[in-house]
Amino acid sequence: MSHEAATIPALPIAVNAEALFDLPRAASDCRIVVAMSGGVDSSVVAALAAQTGAEVIGITLQLYDYGAATGRKGACCAGDDIHDARMVSDRLGIAHYVFDHESSFREEVVETFADEYLAGRTPIPCIRCNMGPKFTDLLRMARELGADCLATGHYVRRVMGDAGVELHRAHDPARDQSYFLYATTEEQLDYLRFPLGGLPKSDVRAIAESFGLVVANKPDSQDICFVPDGDYAKIVKAMRPEGGRAGNIVHTETGEVMGQHPGIIHYTVGQRRGLEIGGQAEPLYVVALDAEAAEVRVGPKRLLAVGAAQIIETNRIGPLPDTPLTAKVRSLSKPVPITLNGSIGNGATVTIRFGSPEFGVAPGQAAVIYAGDRVVGGGWIESTSPA
Repeated sequence: MSHEAATIPALPIAVNAEALFDLPRAASDCRIVVAMSGGVDSSVVAALAAQTGAEVIGITLQLYDYGAATGRKGACCAGDDIHDARMVSDRLGIAHYVFDHESSFREEVVETFADEYLAGRTPIPCIRCNMGPKFTDLLRMARELGADCLATGHYVRRVMGDAGVELHRAHDPARDQSYFLYATTEEQLDYLRFPLGGLPKSDVRAIAESFGLVVANKPDSQDICFVPDGDYAKIVKAMRPEGGRAGNIVHTETGEVMGQHPGIIHYTVGQRRGLEIGGQAEPLYVVALDAEAAEVRVGPKRLLAVGAAQIIETNRIGPLPDTPLTAKVRSLSKPVPITLNGSIGNGATVTIRFGSPEFGVAPGQAAVIYAGDRVVGGGWIESTSPA
């Protein structure tokens, strides 16, 4: 595949493109593989990679395409996005390849997503995707192509610490994606690059415009790529029809049947809306889901207070520090103080204890542990203990 070299514009902001990639030798002797989703972030990473003077190859994984069926824009795996990635690659004069990973993505991510909801848990498929097709497969492909590194558009920072490479939160807290990358191994982190971790989104769009990229004003993806219109239950029910089994909504403290529900797949721990239970002295929330009994258990908010959580399949990045630790138990929550009972890593099961009661902690979510801005690691929440 032949590509004409792109005309490289002056960047609209003060950025040393070569420094962003921390290349092992002169850029002109290097090859950078960029994971291109078709969005503005990964497209700018490809543009910055081209700016270094290195040989750049874009790779797009075709994972799950609801774009054609729903007309929905902005999903990272939709057919329109593959077209956009190709257009950006042509504009930059870099090679671009698309690999069909729909089968493995369905088995490793989508099937697990459905099974977790069916079991009354709250899954996070984006982490599963990063643990599987996104990093494992892309890293293998990049190495097979002889690349010096694999670059992605994630908003995190790769920092060289005293004990080796570290993963840190992005400078812009509104864009930080470190929660979704806690399972990255040290070996993977050695090879990965995250050029956008120190940039605000406004600068990223300005760079896209300076290169004349068609995605410069493309909206950010908001939903899980394989879930059209955010209707999770519809996807789960289509794959697991038994997920639509109706049952009772039961008050946890009194045992009173408060109403009926159309299937536990429609509910998550901490949910208040959609219960359609009126006339109560205080608001009721989903406090537990019993998949076997097909029961949605509700109660007052105080019953959501969690004092500790058991996390499994843990990963650690670098040594455990002596400094105080915090944890995020939801992607949009702020890190809260914790103590760690045990040592995370190598798949170990440990318990984290919260400094004060934490609300809405649900099995199936991830607990990601931080020391300041550094990601220490994390694991899947298996169970919780009341405060």
